[in-house]
Amino acid sequence: MGKREVKAVFLDRDGVLNKVSIRDGKACSPRSREEFVLSDGAPVAVAALRNAGFKVLVVTNQPDIARGELAQADLDWMTEKLLSDTNVDEVLVCPHDDHHACSCRKPHPGMLMESAKKWDIVLSQSYVVGDGWKDMGAGKRAGCSCILIDTEYNRGVSADGHVSCLLDAVKHILSKEGM
Repeated sequence: MGKREVKAVFLDRDGVLNKVSIRDGKACSPRSREEFVLSDGAPVAVAALRNAGFKVLVVTNQPDIARGELAQADLDWMTEKLLSDTNVDEVLVCPHDDHHACSCRKPHPGMLMESAKKWDIVLSQSYVVGDGWKDMGAGKRAGCSCILIDTEYNRGVSADGHVSCLLDAVKHILSKEGM
């Protein structure tokens, strides 16, 4: 008997599963528990993907850890809240900044590749949903289909599909899968 092919949806965290914080007019990651607010429909979206048979994994850059602007305890709390409130299968975090030149920091596909090995995921049959060029870059490099949640701060970013919110991304994916 052959190995079961596992499909996944890789979700960015900030701007997809939770709302971004605005600092000096720029979209930023939350730096405190008070700033961490789930996006509308996030638990429903994750449940729909899981019910359709997808592994749902979060892949997130969190350079504020390396920069000393986010406490590890607060990041751990946010991760646990995400796991408990949305029921995603796993949250992978890159705590590095650009100068670390690691393979896990998006747009590098390291977190996606690591997940593919762990969960036997077929990347060419999987999706990345994000709100930035780094998400799309990681997805493309891993061979996934990439869906961008369009916002004011990501105009001009190229993707396989453009949607207005996470729930629309789920509809897009399920439609492509014939579900």
